[in-house]
Amino acid sequence: MNDRTRTARQTLRQRTRSTRAAAKIRREGVATLATHAIAAGLGVKEARSVAGSLRKNADKAGVTGQVGISYAKNIEAHICTRYSRAEVARIAVIYRPRKPAYKTVAAKLALAA
Repeated sequence: MNDRTRTARQTLRQRTRSTRAAAKIRREGVATLATHAIAAGLGVKEARSVAGSLRKNADKAGVTGQVGISYAKNIEAHICTRYSRAEVARIAVIYRPRKPAYKTVAAKLALAA
């Protein structure tokens, strides 16, 4: 596989991931913080990092979210918290990232509501 093909596949994979995450949020109305970050354009690893920081700021914003269960590979069930777009926007206003990519995502999340 040459460089152009690899880059094209990565771009397509990232675009597909963010489109599916955004569709899930539209369809269900709520999603985890990581799913909101993926829908805003981050990769999975970066989305987990941003989600952790947003989770810390959720208490400051007074946002509780909805408790739910997520299933990983139909084997393990994990308790998670799902948030609406408006709740994520309230959390994102408080969030102050340092990385430029995270700042862009924070701005997108704050405007999503």
